[in-house]
Amino acid sequence: MDLTKAEWRKSTHSGGNMGECVEVATNFPGIVALRDSKNPDGATLTFSVREWRSFLTGIKNIPA
Repeated sequence: MDLTKAEWRKSTHSGGNMGECVEVATNFPGIVALRDSKNPDGATLTFSVREWRSFLTGIKNIPA
């Protein structure tokens, strides 16, 4: 998938210390893309919106 026009944004849970951050792009119909902000030219993961919602639900239910 061509992600050259992706509009990346950092996770709201990412700190400002240039640490471990992920970025997501949601500007493609039906697709959510995910990448490591420290390596923007590296690998990306893509999910359907349904898969992404399931992932978010799952991580929200992990005990702290």
